[in-house]
Amino acid sequence: MFNSLSDRLTATFKSLRGKGRLSPADVDATIREIRRALLDADVAVPVVRQFTAAVRERALGEDVNKALNPSQQVVKIVHEELVEVLGGETAELDLARRPPTVILLAGLQGSGKTTLAGKLGLWLREQGKKPLLVAADLQRPGAVRQLQIVGGQAEVDVFAPEPGDGIGDPVAVAGAALRHAQERYYDVMVVDTAGRLGVDDGLMRQAAQIRDQVQPDDVLFVIDSMIGQDAVTTAEAFKAGVGFTGVVLTKLDGDARGGAALSVRSVTGVPILFASTGEKLTDFEVFHPDRMASRILDLGDIMTLIEQAQRVFDEEQTKALERKLKGEGDDFTLDDFLAQLQQVRQMGSIKKLIGMMPGAGQMREALDQFDEREVDRVEAVIRSMTPGERANPKIINGSRRARIARGSGNTVQAVNQVLQRFDQAKTMMRSMARGGRPGFGGGGKKSKGRMQAPSRRGKKSRSGNPAKRAAEERAFREAQSDAVRPPQPDKAGSAFGLGGASPADPGKIPTGLGGLFS
Repeated sequence: MFNSLSDRLTATFKSLRGKGRLSPADVDATIREIRRALLDADVAVPVVRQFTAAVRERALGEDVNKALNPSQQVVKIVHEELVEVLGGETAELDLARRPPTVILLAGLQGSGKTTLAGKLGLWLREQGKKPLLVAADLQRPGAVRQLQIVGGQAEVDVFAPEPGDGIGDPVAVAGAALRHAQERYYDVMVVDTAGRLGVDDGLMRQAAQIRDQVQPDDVLFVIDSMIGQDAVTTAEAFKAGVGFTGVVLTKLDGDARGGAALSVRSVTGVPILFASTGEKLTDFEVFHPDRMASRILDLGDIMTLIEQAQRVFDEEQTKALERKLKGEGDDFTLDDFLAQLQQVRQMGSIKKLIGMMPGAGQMREALDQFDEREVDRVEAVIRSMTPGERANPKIINGSRRARIARGSGNTVQAVNQVLQRFDQAKTMMRSMARGGRPGFGGGGKKSKGRMQAPSRRGKKSRSGNPAKRAAEERAFREAQSDAVRPPQPDKAGSAFGLGGASPADPGKIPTGLGGLFS
């Protein structure tokens, strides 16, 4: 969503590097580029003016002038102001002291309210609550059936006494749902209401009537992040007609400019509570202003990455893996590699996971070309091996590789690449487990192979033949260069489709994340 804005801001800050002191002209040029980037991202003009004015005032202050690194201070200022624009501190739902807590969803048709109801229901269930979804959208064709489907996927009960498709009274359904929730001791009731193609009086009256009927503890305004400048007009109309206490941003995984997220909070004064980041029910997260600001500035979002890993990774399996990597148990096998890969996939899209790492914007082109189905092909290769081959990959000779390739529907080259990536991940994880640096040996032991300088030819050649002496000295210099150069991956391509090994090669991610959160 924020790729274009992130690239523009990152390029702006690069121009400040190396400056020992920022002049007023430098600050003006930076503010001008920030203003253009925000306007291009469809951020509301009043928000842009307020934001740039605050950044300018602080950038010309004494703190920046006295800083050892003024460019980093400007980045810090922009980050803090972005956090402020996005809401400051993380906001939470207003849960009632006496259940059920009533949450009313409102918004335009197509904003994703029904799917969001299922996501919110699943999130509440994972928080230990007993939620109930209410089908009060009786006008859109298929709305009731859709809510029943997403409710079943989320394993959450759905109250739907009317078939919908224009039949039934949504206000009466909401009132009956409240009584049902009280009788059956539900903790939270989520009411899905009807939307329209545009803001109109009929929608506002109906939503206001449902609100008066159930007296919700929270009214969540669901807004499509891709509608651009119209987000402000729509939000103001709903605030005046219905009133809302929180905002939910949907379709943050789209390719729009993302100005809605930076505008709604400042214009309405209402906090953003949640963000929907994909089509799956699990693509739903609490909105953290500081983390979102870090993503926009390409500073990464490690905290969200850790939280997702903690929900997925099994603690006992992770401890067992750590013991293997430290040499305290059996060797790390392809079965362990496959288990780690499957756990990472449960965290969500690998593209999104890599996108949460600092500096991910620098390899966006490679990520855009990455095919998630490549992970399925890697899994097919490993599953086509016998238990003995997965336990001891060294026995996989040429004939075995050909058999594995046929069984998995891949080429022998693809099998070779999977084995190569496994070896690289194994080496890296062992280094990390022993406290070393990935790729440079671990545990403080002397490295072997290419990292060790050749022992002979420690001095220049003494040959009397000038041509021979020059050739020997050139070979000596090349040997020294190879000795201190880290091992380079092959350029034929990656088993995970990124081609080569970038700093965030998904071929290293499964075991990498396992070691990181052990």
